[in-house]
Amino acid sequence: MRFAITGSSGLIGSALVRSLLADGHEVVRLVRREVRPGPRADGSTESGWDPNRQWVDTAGLAGVEAVVHLAGAGVGDRRWTESYKREIRDSRVLGTSALAEACAQLETPPRVLVSASAVGWYGQTGDREIDELSPPGRDFLARVCVEWEESAAPAAEVGVRVVHPRTGLVVSERGGAFGRLFPLFKAGLGGRLGDGRQYWSWISLRDEIAALRFLVENEAMEGPVNLTGPAPVTNGELTKALGRVLGRPTLFAVPGPALKLALGEMAVEVIGSHRVLPRRLAEAGFRFADTSPESAIRAALGR
Repeated sequence: MRFAITGSSGLIGSALVRSLLADGHEVVRLVRREVRPGPRADGSTESGWDPNRQWVDTAGLAGVEAVVHLAGAGVGDRRWTESYKREIRDSRVLGTSALAEACAQLETPPRVLVSASAVGWYGQTGDREIDELSPPGRDFLARVCVEWEESAAPAAEVGVRVVHPRTGLVVSERGGAFGRLFPLFKAGLGGRLGDGRQYWSWISLRDEIAALRFLVENEAMEGPVNLTGPAPVTNGELTKALGRVLGRPTLFAVPGPALKLALGEMAVEVIGSHRVLPRRLAEAGFRFADTSPESAIRAALGR
């Protein structure tokens, strides 16, 4: 099967590319820099796109059966100034719009567009369990996620099956929120964030990749699908799990006011609460490799 992937150098994208190539699939990486001619060392090829200019080299999408769109400015990479909030929003909305329009223009559109989203779509929901039938939130990230998903409409209008994986916190040493937490906990400097009672909806990296591939292969999957583990836990519970697996104390705690001072508006994502359940994945028969935080942490450590 021939895939086109944006965000192929990121945490999730790079793991997905490795998984697909290992199984003999063809992969076209959509890149914003100058395209390297010919196949790369891993056998993938490259094609150009520029989400800011809303341009895609449609020749590179010829023959592609599935597009997996993962690109977007990192939510936790920088403090949320007004200019960076615009970058977070535009990198997602403009990029998705450009890719969906390109898919719609092809003589033979891809069968499926898996266009990333996030559990931030639901806003802050406290300890209430939520699933794909729950309404959107009203905070900054929720508004971005709503626009993000809506911008894939041009592909759906020409019959492409569009799926929006709403991903939670991916448990990995290689990047994302956990990529920053692991070194602290290994050094014995880990602890809860805020009061620790906020829910964190996590998923292991290997389940994230398996779920993305499941969404491509399962023709019944369309629209929003939560990509989170089956058992969301509080930050306090996750802190204890990290300590147990790593054999380190978890005595430190960062008070909520200190997080707000250090992170500004972004602190709401750290001390806010998302108790998201993967209802549609479960109903479709997806089997998680990691059903507990301890299992996901061990998988991230290669244990």
